[in-house]
Amino acid sequence: MSVPISPLGSYVVVQNEEASNRTQSGLYIPESATEKPSTAKVVALGPDAKQIKVGDRVLYKNDYQENTSVKVGSEEYVILPESNIIATVK
Repeated sequence: MSVPISPLGSYVVVQNEEASNRTQSGLYIPESATEKPSTAKVVALGPDAKQIKVGDRVLYKNDYQENTSVKVGSEEYVILPESNIIATVK
């Protein structure tokens, strides 16, 4: 997958995973009641990012002051500092 964004420093580019709009019991959750997903797939890394790699699934803090959402073509990405990533997800 070629990503049109190349982050600098320790910044990371991720692509959010779709949040489920259904509970385990089968009830649908309206879009207005769902939170923005905080689980994403890493698609690009800056040269100083050390603890993760492209392809990792990560859990990150939704810090609206530090994270930047961008849309390139039809794809949406989030650019965030590596320090906002709090865990990898298997």
